[in-house]
Amino acid sequence: MSSSFHELPLFPLNTVIFPGGALPLRLFEPRYLDMVKECMRNEHGFGIVLIKNGKESGQAAEVYKTGTECRIEDWETLPDGLLGITAYGENKIHIEDTYIRPNQLLVGKVQHFDLEADVELPEEFEAMRTLLQKVITQVGKPYTTLPAGYEYAGWVGARLTELLPLQSDIKQRLLEIDDHVVRLYHLQEAMQESKFL
Repeated sequence: MSSSFHELPLFPLNTVIFPGGALPLRLFEPRYLDMVKECMRNEHGFGIVLIKNGKESGQAAEVYKTGTECRIEDWETLPDGLLGITAYGENKIHIEDTYIRPNQLLVGKVQHFDLEADVELPEEFEAMRTLLQKVITQVGKPYTTLPAGYEYAGWVGARLTELLPLQSDIKQRLLEIDDHVVRLYHLQEAMQESKFL
């Protein structure tokens, strides 16, 4: 983990994104519209964190301590008038502390995790690679536009965790695992319990 802390706007959600992933978002709350303007103006990202207690629209949602710093690359005004953005996961973060700005935006004091080098996907997880290829084909954009890494344990594990309808606390636990192959074993177990494998 890096030794330096920095402040980062946080977006509490009922979902998990990993570094290397993508998440389309529809924004309408003023605090998140302000957040996007700030990120674009100052060329920095924001953190997506899973809600532990509370609601996405709540003012004091309790969040997990591990999340992902994301950048904004794509944005558009949607037909319903809302702002649509795509968040791209960049770095895993540890949230040391949080506070709420007057506009109700949650801000974290965060550190970056050192990114583990990805490793080759072991042959025993070939079925997971095959399933992921089918899922991404069905899901389409933005996943079909990501640089593919089907030969890598970390990439396959992260994308499956993001895309499969697993319970949020299971996804969070998988995000918190640093070893890519160990994560695959835990993911495989969760997939078997949920009858995905």
